[in-house]
Amino acid sequence: MTATDIARAVNDLLFDPDLDLDEALDRHFTPDYRQRTDGVWSDRAGFARHMAKLRSLLRGGHIEVHDELRDGLSYADRHTVTVIKEDGRTSRIEVSLFARLAPDGRFRQVEETTRLVDGHEDDRNLGSVT
Repeated sequence: MTATDIARAVNDLLFDPDLDLDEALDRHFTPDYRQRTDGVWSDRAGFARHMAKLRSLLRGGHIEVHDELRDGLSYADRHTVTVIKEDGRTSRIEVSLFARLAPDGRFRQVEETTRLVDGHEDDRNLGSVT
């Protein structure tokens, strides 16, 4: 299996509505996946619920990776996610991410900090993909 990266994970999770969400999750995240976003931990089930909700709110968007580093099973990046909601509102969220990968290349744990760059304050949590 090829090791995943944030661009492929975000595109599959949020911006490919034809890809089944469970398939996208299995492709990029281990069954024991955990994530901490802005200090709040969630497990894979909570993350899956969040992704399902985001999919229902979004009509498009894209990700731009600014920096990306990989060293063995350690992964880090800084990226900006631009989302277009169903109501036409656009928001941009910058994310700094540190992760541990499983030996098969999928994300096992992610810790991230987000910053709303542009958009409505209510959209602050839209960027917590990863």
